[in-house]
Amino acid sequence: MKSAGNPSSALSPSAPDRDREFGYTRSDFDELRTLIYAHAGIRLNDSKYEMVYSRLTRRLRVLGLSDFGSYLALLHARDHPEWENFVNALTTNLTAFFREPHHFPVLAEYLHGLPHGSGATLWSAAASTGEEAYSMAMVACEAYGTLRPPVRILASDLDSQVLQRASDGIYAKELVQDLPPERLRRFFLNGAGSREGYVKVRPELRALVTFTRHNLRDNHWEMRESFDCIFCRNVMIYFDKPTQYQVLTRMARVLKPQGLLFAGHSESYFHAVDLFRSCGRTVYRHA
Repeated sequence: MKSAGNPSSALSPSAPDRDREFGYTRSDFDELRTLIYAHAGIRLNDSKYEMVYSRLTRRLRVLGLSDFGSYLALLHARDHPEWENFVNALTTNLTAFFREPHHFPVLAEYLHGLPHGSGATLWSAAASTGEEAYSMAMVACEAYGTLRPPVRILASDLDSQVLQRASDGIYAKELVQDLPPERLRRFFLNGAGSREGYVKVRPELRALVTFTRHNLRDNHWEMRESFDCIFCRNVMIYFDKPTQYQVLTRMARVLKPQGLLFAGHSESYFHAVDLFRSCGRTVYRHA
């Protein structure tokens, strides 16, 4: 475990590290990680001690607080508006267009295999800044041969800030530089003036995606539809096995009988063989 200042103070249950800008103790860390686990199912091990401090210090500055004990006092009120900022700060958002590219031909094949003229409903369950959902939308357009395919994509995330960026659909050019030129021409508009160096997804692509905040840990999911395909990649690794099983149980209920569940490259569901069976490289169907 890394720590700034006196290493022993980082391990102390109560003594703050006096070299820090804000008072921060091991007890503070333990309580913060208990809260984020209870609320979002995110398990933080001891190695995240410094990460938690660095990610939350900006919030303490904004709020004019001098120590993490005062910050925790705000979080003790479950309906305090700071809860949203707290969750946003500790949520990891790493994504890219066509990340884990082996999944997208499988999605295209699934869409091609649907009865002629039928549509599809897809879910990007950890949408972050939107690259995954828009990649799914591009595949749908290509599969149906039109910018207006009969496809609806729900894109959800726990972090409200990244969802706003996703909804805007504006990206720095370096984030799309690896896309084939044909996809860039077909699906993006180049920025000009103050937007020089940026691209924006075309309105037709944006219209296929609905962004909404959703906590996978919620006991009751509000969606009233079933999905042909669910992309839930590289989020289960932050949950322990019991939490994973709870989430997978709910996903099994909203996935169509012949639908597909796409997982991240480091995720496997051998502990949920009663729910899902592998049918490809990190691709699953109902058991």
